[in-house]
Amino acid sequence: MGKTFKLLGIGVVAATLSLEGISWLLRCLRDGRGRPVKEVLFFPSTVTCINHLFLPGPCSCPLPHGDSTPFTRLLRHLLSARSSLDLCIFAFSSQELCRVVQELHRQRGVSVRVVTDKDYMMISGSQIGALRKAGISVRHELGGFHMHHKFAVVDKKLLITGSLNWTHQAVQGNKENVLVTEDSGFVRPFLQEFEKLWEANDPARSAALSDFIML
Repeated sequence: MGKTFKLLGIGVVAATLSLEGISWLLRCLRDGRGRPVKEVLFFPSTVTCINHLFLPGPCSCPLPHGDSTPFTRLLRHLLSARSSLDLCIFAFSSQELCRVVQELHRQRGVSVRVVTDKDYMMISGSQIGALRKAGISVRHELGGFHMHHKFAVVDKKLLITGSLNWTHQAVQGNKENVLVTEDSGFVRPFLQEFEKLWEANDPARSAALSDFIML
């Protein structure tokens, strides 16, 4: 009897693993990939044209074309979003990255949420105002310290994180790194951190707390 239960237990585990394997395979096939994404990008990146990522056909701009660079690879990962993009970023002044976020929101119907730093969103060249004008949900740190994170989660399953701020200087000048992974053991904590910051920096919640203190 004990042996029978043991065999049944092994069978259940095997079936569960098989279902997870099938689920992973179907997800990879659906996304056009044969294996989970796992990549490290190093910056600075050379300057190339990125118009081909948005529009088909030839481009007449004077920049180099058709080159795969750390920056174009980063943009491709972001543009792979189909349902959601959760972005936690300290400094955001890159017009190219702003174009990507607006493309996802306006043209592809992706749900975009952004958490940023209250001081750096006010610096000259910040793209946060452009995101808000486009109708993208943005919240900023309401506490007394900086929101210094630099990460994005695509479709709740792809993590993009590292030292890179979303600025022209960081992309084309600084020594920076970006890790891209679908490992759920890494993705999950970043999702939890984003949700915690999103709730903590809800302006309605802050206003209600201020009213309560005044009473």
